[in-house]
Amino acid sequence: MLTKGTLYVCATPIGNLGDITLRVLDTLREADLIAAEDTRHSRKLLQHFQIKTPLTSYHEHNEKKKSLELAEKLRDGQTIALISDAGLPGISDPGCEVIRLCREEGIPVDVLPGPNAALTALVLSGMPTEHFAFHGFLPSGTGERKRSLEQMVNLQQTQIFYEAPHRLVATLKGMSEFFGEREAAVVRELTKLHQQVHKGTVFELLETFEETAPRGECCIVIAPYVPVKPVGGPEEWCQEVKEGINRGLNKKDAMKEVAKRYGVRKTEVYQALLDAPAKDGQVSL
Repeated sequence: MLTKGTLYVCATPIGNLGDITLRVLDTLREADLIAAEDTRHSRKLLQHFQIKTPLTSYHEHNEKKKSLELAEKLRDGQTIALISDAGLPGISDPGCEVIRLCREEGIPVDVLPGPNAALTALVLSGMPTEHFAFHGFLPSGTGERKRSLEQMVNLQQTQIFYEAPHRLVATLKGMSEFFGEREAAVVRELTKLHQQVHKGTVFELLETFEETAPRGECCIVIAPYVPVKPVGGPEEWCQEVKEGINRGLNKKDAMKEVAKRYGVRKTEVYQALLDAPAKDGQVSL
């Protein structure tokens, strides 16, 4: 039984329709109105479960105006279910504005938990889960994205990002400048038939998706920054690259191995090799 005049924030499936909760289904059936991010998208979900509750649109372009209308209906005693296209409203989806307004005006709000892409990707990635930061979508502009990443490079916690497939390569290019040899994962098509987890360094993931264009919405998970004691320097790096080559590694893999060992970027190791004085046995670039 729903409480009159309450806004119910409902998590909906991020891929597999079987992930919807019984409580959400009951709420969607019993509510007076469903506010949906995209009514065309949500209508397919409702038809699948034979739910005939009226729909109204609530998206980023009408959020402020529509929040006022929804608040008025709630004050009149209607019950409203708020849903986004997938996942939990308010998490990189519309919802925060009407929730904030309801809280300010003393209108009851309840959250019905369920599917969430960020947490699902985090657990699937195998990255540390004790401490993590969710950043959502990075800015699309190159300069603004770079400034954001600069502030994240030394965070000692797992980091989670959302990204659209057509922007994934550009985002990984931007990340490679700051996270380069850091362990990372790209999780695609969560809970769907072709769900995949791609793991490697940021550089390796960039190479993977430059060769094969990604499909489906993506989550990027970056391993925490681990402070490295300032042991060794350019001379040691050059020597260890040489030793790696002597063990049978190619120059690229030898530099990658040294960069990971010392917690520096591969470009720094490369520059050290360029700057090193010519000596017998010196690595040739």
